[in-house]
Amino acid sequence: MPKRAVLIANLGSPDSTSIPDVRRYLREFLGDERVIDMPAPLRWLLLEAVILPTRPKRTAHAYSKVWTPGGSPLVATSESVRRLLSAKLGPATPVHVTMRYGNPSIASTVRALVAEGCEEVLLFPQYPHYAMASWETVVARIYEEAARQAPSMKVTCVQPFYGDRDYIDMLVAVASPTLAQPYDHLLFSYHGIPERHLRKADSSHAHCTVVTDCCTTCSPAHATCYRAQCVRTTAEFALRAGLDPAKYSMSYQSRLAGEPWLTPFTDHELVRLPAAGVKRLLVICPSFLADCLETLEEIAMAGKESFLNAGGESFDKVSCPNDHPSYIDFLANRVQKWLNSGPL
Repeated sequence: MPKRAVLIANLGSPDSTSIPDVRRYLREFLGDERVIDMPAPLRWLLLEAVILPTRPKRTAHAYSKVWTPGGSPLVATSESVRRLLSAKLGPATPVHVTMRYGNPSIASTVRALVAEGCEEVLLFPQYPHYAMASWETVVARIYEEAARQAPSMKVTCVQPFYGDRDYIDMLVAVASPTLAQPYDHLLFSYHGIPERHLRKADSSHAHCTVVTDCCTTCSPAHATCYRAQCVRTTAEFALRAGLDPAKYSMSYQSRLAGEPWLTPFTDHELVRLPAAGVKRLLVICPSFLADCLETLEEIAMAGKESFLNAGGESFDKVSCPNDHPSYIDFLANRVQKWLNSGPL
């Protein structure tokens, strides 16, 4: 049997909360042509003249609020997931973690896989939904590096699982303790992307943002449509959890200025909902499989403060799957299908 391994891939974090480390991380992250997809000279000018002179200080301060003894929450949780999944799979199937930006880098992780003699690798991007700036960039970069370092290594990639029954069941299991408390409204907050990215990912150029109710009108474009996949996750979760349609809604967080992004914006909703009579709010972030800066500082801290200042009375964020036993089981079941050469 060929030696097989599992590779868990996520976004990444700076090495520390120091401003130089954060600046280095942001330069790599926002310098990615799939994240800010403009001509290289304009992207460089935006980064060096507008973003990097001021943003690293603010971002470093935000990271300092959520940093753990093990480092970045995202990196620390990813390592815990690796350990737990490895223990479940056994020594015959090693598990590695890599980050698209920062450390452990893709180049160093592929190098470790080669050193171990791995011939087949299951790549498990930690993104349930397709987006050019998340799922696509990490997958493309890993395939590029594998082709450079180990052309004979076979890499099999888990596709976006936004509507997968096992994924939805896992999300509901993780959320159930929080959903059991009294609440007025559940807000599904997904990471935002520019509207232009929807149209760019639609190979037909005739469906996304063109057809009325494009996200709920069946189309092959949905295979690469982030918003349609978020809508599907919300609908499947609501059905599985038995949610009252009047008690939940969707929004999008973490945007950059300069062009239209997906709406409604989460920060606007957190101010609007109390005025609409919502006093007890729950927020769930299904596009994130591990809690990170965007869920812990942006939502659980700044978002909570905005909601309470606007007249809300109670606010709680549903934990991301992190290293919850249900999530480890979800990962292990997918890996086992691959090991048995079944469909993923």
